[in-house]
Amino acid sequence: MSFRLAAYALCVTDGRVLLARHESPRGGTTWSLPGGGVEHAEDPFDAVIREVAEETGYDAVVERLLGVDSRVIPAAEAWSGREHQNIGIFYQVRITGGALRPEPDGDVVESVWTPIPAVAQLRRSALVDVGLALARTRPATGHVPPVPAGGLIQH
Repeated sequence: MSFRLAAYALCVTDGRVLLARHESPRGGTTWSLPGGGVEHAEDPFDAVIREVAEETGYDAVVERLLGVDSRVIPAAEAWSGREHQNIGIFYQVRITGGALRPEPDGDVVESVWTPIPAVAQLRRSALVDVGLALARTRPATGHVPPVPAGGLIQH
């Protein structure tokens, strides 16, 4: 089993959410929240700011912790073909500057502001739904029930 600790940014402004379009190793594209792996000895708080800058070109500040998602992705559904556990730390962020652009030398080919109702029509990572659910419900424990992956939602 592989393991990843990651930090994700949920940025919502005027009914739109900032999404990043990734090129999938299995072909096609998947929309996700800006974010990614926490590097060795890096604080997740710092990682989410770094990831927003790398993937979107924007400068961001963290406004609050939304919650933590832990999921095990079965080998048959994981990009690597191996069972994978992802621990995602979700932060609400606010954009403070910068300019929207693709990720240089990365797998994010574009980032866009998407109206929240339109998100349901996208082939997206389950992380998008988790982040939106955390922001909508703001559970005291920081935990939401598992988001089912199927249809347009991908692991």
